[in-house]
Amino acid sequence: MKKNLLLCLLIFALAACNNSGQKGKTTAKADTETLASTAPVFTIDSLLAQAEQFVGKPVRVAGHVTHTCKHSGRRCFIVNDSKDLSIRVEAKGKIGGFNRELIGSTIDVEGILRERRYSTDDIDNLQKAIDEKRVKNDGSEELCNAETANVRRMRNWMKERGKDYYATYYIDGQDYREVGE
Repeated sequence: MKKNLLLCLLIFALAACNNSGQKGKTTAKADTETLASTAPVFTIDSLLAQAEQFVGKPVRVAGHVTHTCKHSGRRCFIVNDSKDLSIRVEAKGKIGGFNRELIGSTIDVEGILRERRYSTDDIDNLQKAIDEKRVKNDGSEELCNAETANVRRMRNWMKERGKDYYATYYIDGQDYREVGE
């Protein structure tokens, strides 16, 4: 169970939606509202480049919404302009949820930057789970290859930075507004 949970956490697309029993109770901010925040404003690129120093602090970032959780609306994913970097935003604070209609739009989000660390043991367990799945030969070889590539990227990241963990970052969103293109 723990192996499966870790596997799901590391594959964001598979872990994107948790049903929290709040179907249909999502809300969106109006275009005319502005965020009254003194939090530093970042692009997704600049935030992720220096994320370690802003963990636990208020931040503000804009991005294009690529996904909102279908069942609960409790999280969304935003990407940068080149669509090669993304960050998850959790619905907290004034955010009741993220409507599906936000997909394709740009939002300006303020919230607290959070970090999730995966230990070497976590990553070793993930690799073991991938290897076990590969042995079953259940037709998921392509998925196993992608997961193995992710594990390799995690290990390279750790080695390049001299860390004994792999970090992912997300935002506990406190407020947002939809912005025009």
